[in-house]
Amino acid sequence: MTRWGLIGASTIAHEWVIDAIRANGGEIVSVMSASAERGRKYAADHGIAKSVATLEELVGDPEVDAVYISTTNELHRDQALAAARAGKHILCEKPLAVSLEDARAMVRAAKEAGVVLATNHHLRNAATHRAMRDAIAAGRIGTPLSARVFHAVYLPPHLQGWRLDRPEAGGGVILDITVHDTDTLRFVLGDDPVEAIAFSQAGGMSKAGLEDAVMGVLRFKSGMIAQFHDGFTTRYAETGLEVHGSEGSLIGRNVMTQRAIGTVTLRNADGEQELPLDHRNLYETALAAFHAAVAGKGKPSATGEDGVWSLATGLAVVEAAKTGHAVRIETGL
Repeated sequence: MTRWGLIGASTIAHEWVIDAIRANGGEIVSVMSASAERGRKYAADHGIAKSVATLEELVGDPEVDAVYISTTNELHRDQALAAARAGKHILCEKPLAVSLEDARAMVRAAKEAGVVLATNHHLRNAATHRAMRDAIAAGRIGTPLSARVFHAVYLPPHLQGWRLDRPEAGGGVILDITVHDTDTLRFVLGDDPVEAIAFSQAGGMSKAGLEDAVMGVLRFKSGMIAQFHDGFTTRYAETGLEVHGSEGSLIGRNVMTQRAIGTVTLRNADGEQELPLDHRNLYETALAAFHAAVAGKGKPSATGEDGVWSLATGLAVVEAAKTGHAVRIETGL
């Protein structure tokens, strides 16, 4: 059994990750919040035995085997480095950090300490995306030529906060959502992005000059191109992922979501058919893989290196939107 400490008394842990840890036989023994009062209430509300107010107390706890980091993005690096030094396995929210240098340092520290570092890119655990990946790998659409991602949503009031007014914390839609598009495309296509171009928008929700919507295009190593639209401001849009190949197309609808829903249609010369899907909780799937990796059986769903790739792409999109130029994507891995 893996025993967990939560670094951050967060909404995502409350809504998804605590239940996923417990569903996979894990135990949550401690939660850290910079506000002692918030930490005590969070622990009581979630049946967690201990709440602490400092990082040192949590990572120094011999009863903690692994940590889940879900604080704001600028805090991730130091928290992950402290956890690695203490020999704790790490599941970290995306983006891993706010700079590539910091993200690479996290990957190095985990390797040197011999601990698992995973990025919580939940979408690659969706049955829809796994079905699309398998269909492409089996050659069912021929050579992938292009893709389109629709990931423009409405950011609910309880999640707005720092995402809309703190650029130093990695706020804005690109580091919040475009990084998910990147990871999903890399997973589904088995290909890496090499160049980005984009336009961003401030549609009235964000503050401090941060973008609340973005459209752009990624070019991949294979020559494939992918269009993306991400937003916090679209109340009534649906999400989707399409991949178009030389011999067919895959149409995923309602698939860029935390919920285990959505459909995938294969369209080719034979007509249309809906692919069979075994929908399962995305976070439970991620935690099952993480626990297995801790036990020395395989890798987490998304590794630290995967997190570096998505951050590198997000930062390139930020730069492209700022300059109006195409920007090369370099991970330094």
